[in-house]
Amino acid sequence: ASWPQITPGLSGARIGWLGDWGAAYAYEDGIAEAAEAAVRQMEGLGATVEEVPPPMDAAALWEAWTTLRSWQVACSLGPLYETRRNDLKDTAIWEVERGLKLSGMKVHRASVTRSEGFAAAAALFDRFDALVLPATQCWPFDTDLPWPAEIAGRRMDTYHRWMEVVIFASLLGLPVVAVPAGFGGPNDMPFGLQLIGRRGSDAKLLRLAEGWHQGTDWPAKRPPAQG
Repeated sequence: ASWPQITPGLSGARIGWLGDWGAAYAYEDGIAEAAEAAVRQMEGLGATVEEVPPPMDAAALWEAWTTLRSWQVACSLGPLYETRRNDLKDTAIWEVERGLKLSGMKVHRASVTRSEGFAAAAALFDRFDALVLPATQCWPFDTDLPWPAEIAGRRMDTYHRWMEVVIFASLLGLPVVAVPAGFGGPNDMPFGLQLIGRRGSDAKLLRLAEGWHQGTDWPAKRPPAQG
């Protein structure tokens, strides 16, 4: 399909808004509001925005991603685990040990889920130029904190659950560009969105991101402090 001319602005772009993945994802206070404001801003720049239901079940998505991730980590870090285990951090050891316990059928089922999700996402990209999610589920946190253990009263059961919002594109191998989308939260912190495209649509996705940048210029609203 031909790509609409979107410089400047987003005129003609078709955006699918995934929200909180059908209430599956926990967001810190203010994240959902900041995201809603940003997608409304996309409409103001000429895009058509439609809220769409998740193309995959959140639990199935999580199970497939964590299975394939642990399997991959076990394959890559297995030799270090056998010879230099004390040099690995605890989360890496946990991931390797989880991967070593996986059966071939469990890995196969995760691969089937990924293929089914890819097909479901492809059907959405027949209707939309990009799918949109928040880039994170929480506001920037102190560097001394290893990872957020709880978000909006929901306990994070693994060290990567707090990043669950990014695993859809990761599992399916879809191109993503994260764009600044304003400020918010209790300390007026920076916020961003994920723009997710069809596989192979990298250049189109970058043009969409450039249209958003030209229409909003968020980095100039509050440039980083110098020095």
